[in-house]
Amino acid sequence: MRYIRPKSLTWWAGFAAIIIGAVSMAGEDVALLENLSELASILTQGGASPAQLIVTGMGLIGLRDKLERITG
Repeated sequence: MRYIRPKSLTWWAGFAAIIIGAVSMAGEDVALLENLSELASILTQGGASPAQLIVTGMGLIGLRDKLERITG
């Protein structure tokens, strides 16, 4: 359970990216998540597919864990 760090902003950013990507991939029509997905696309300059959001989220969580092991 070392990857779950709810006190970390990086963890939450990664988790949110995974959730937005997964819901976008499932094709659910949720207005709030559509807006968040559009915002994520803007922030990634050119649009991010659901798979890219999931991979980015997993990368953020893994990076946070690595930094914790190095500094901790």
